[in-house]
Amino acid sequence: MRESFEQILTGGHPNSLGRTLEVVELILKDNTLVAELIETYSSSDEIVRLRVSNALKRICKEHSDWVYPYTDILLSKIAKINQASTQWTLATIFRLLSHFLTAEQKELATDHLKHNLDTHKDWIVINTTMETLFTWSKDNPLLAEWLIPRLQKFQKDTHKSISGRATKYLTALS
Repeated sequence: MRESFEQILTGGHPNSLGRTLEVVELILKDNTLVAELIETYSSSDEIVRLRVSNALKRICKEHSDWVYPYTDILLSKIAKINQASTQWTLATIFRLLSHFLTAEQKELATDHLKHNLDTHKDWIVINTTMETLFTWSKDNPLLAEWLIPRLQKFQKDTHKSISGRATKYLTALS
């Protein structure tokens, strides 16, 4: 019997991937393990949840169709996790799943991302959220209208990555 994903992802230096790539390899060999990975978000260990996010993003980049069946869980249970790495991962995953999302799922994802853009302070959350909302706003004039004043605000942000991205997106929307 193999170790649980929580056991595999526990330990090591907090800023390292630890054994994340081992988890990714296991899932790439058996896509039924995606559910177990997502369940591991319930860990009380913030580092484990960070590594779950990293693994899930890697899986979604390779096989978004394997992650899509868990969209409703991501939009409900996982979206409530108050951790920056979870939120920036969701912004990326929602963008990767765009072509699968139902209208209702996309609306829920958009509402979640709008909330994050208005309330989050983490620079990676802001950058990934801006990217997804900008991408979606190209086909959604109402979203673009909502996004433009926020991008204008972020142009003045002290983080160069945020201000630069906001300027780039504003230019593209003009």
